[in-house]
Amino acid sequence: MSDVSAPFGLRPIRHPSGVIRPNAGSLASALATNIYQGSPVALDTNGLVVLAAAGARAIGAFQGVEFTPADGRRRVSNTWPANQVATEIVAYYTQDPDIVYEIQGNASLTLAAIGQQYDWSANGTGDGNTTTGLSTVSLNVASAAANAGLQVLGIGKGVDNAAGDAFTVVEVRISEHQLRADVAGF
Repeated sequence: MSDVSAPFGLRPIRHPSGVIRPNAGSLASALATNIYQGSPVALDTNGLVVLAAAGARAIGAFQGVEFTPADGRRRVSNTWPANQVATEIVAYYTQDPDIVYEIQGNASLTLAAIGQQYDWSANGTGDGNTTTGLSTVSLNVASAAANAGLQVLGIGKGVDNAAGDAFTVVEVRISEHQLRADVAGF
C-alpha cells in the first residue's frame, strides 16, 4: 500500500521486447558491503559490480548472486553478504537502459512528477532488509533536478497505489545510465 513506507528498491517490471534478461557479472570476494536485491548498482573501473551511490551513474539493479564460500557448498542468494570470502562469484543485475522499474517514493508524488528526474535515497550496506534480502532504497522526492538518476515515466499500476498517496509507487527508467548519455528531464 502506498500510504505505508515499505521501499523495495528498483523492481524491473517491463522492457519493450517483453523480456527482462539479467546480465551475469562478478563482484569482489570479501566486498565490505551488503548488496540487496533491487539495489542500484554500477560497474567499477575493473568491471566489478558495486553499489551505485545516490547521485551516481548506474548500470541497473542487483538481482542476486551465486558463490562458493570456504565450506565448498554452492550458494544462491538474492543478497550479497558483506565481507563474504568466496570463489566462483556470479552476480546478476539488470543492464539494459530500456528496462522500466517500479520504485516507491519517500514522499508523495503527483501526476506532475511524470517526466521529472530524481535520485534514489542512500544506497549503502545497511539499506536493505536482512530477512527478505530486498533493498530499502526509495525515490528521493526532495532531490528533483534537471539531470538525476531516475526519470519518472508514470504512476505504478497497483490497486493500492494512486498519485498523491503518502509514499507513491512510480515507474521509472535509469536516466543516468552507464551505457548511455544522460537523458534530460522535462
